[in-house]
Amino acid sequence: MASPVKLSHYVLQTNQISAMRDWYRQVLQAEVVHENDMICFLSYDEEHHRIAFLNPGPLQRPAAATDAIRAGDRPGLHHAAFTFASLTQLLGAWERLKAQGIRPHWCVNHGPTTSMYFRDPDGNGLELQVDNFAVLADCKAYMQGPDFAANPIGIEFDPADHMRRLRGGMPERELLDRGRLAKAAQPVG
Repeated sequence: MASPVKLSHYVLQTNQISAMRDWYRQVLQAEVVHENDMICFLSYDEEHHRIAFLNPGPLQRPAAATDAIRAGDRPGLHHAAFTFASLTQLLGAWERLKAQGIRPHWCVNHGPTTSMYFRDPDGNGLELQVDNFAVLADCKAYMQGPDFAANPIGIEFDPADHMRRLRGGMPERELLDRGRLAKAAQPVG
């Protein structure tokens, strides 16, 4: 049996399409491909749509979003993740979003990725990340190794500090190295 070749899109049910559309357009720099009163399709790349918002009629409001993504209190989608090509691009997105009042509630180097977690207007989790290894097979190998087994959550980081270090000439590779980060911080979890 064949495996899928890619994850094409996901659809979120909401009664606030306008707020969701505007938030995701800002966060992902996406464009509206089609929109009406019941559905809105967004894309940020060559795919015809990556995210859609569907208003099926009255919905119950979800439980209040928690501050920490680790403490979710409802079943369903925990988060969706979007990968940037480099740490410089991820931190650039962080600066752009911060200027628009959109801030992550958790920033962590998991080992295979360096990630920032946000909540959309409905409280859904969204992760913006960069792969910490140039070769994806190395990410998987890291996850199968002893360092990840000892701490599968990761080490928190301050994006402002990362940006200062990057602009000060520190190579991305050093900032993505969870081992270096661990020497200066305590593990999460």
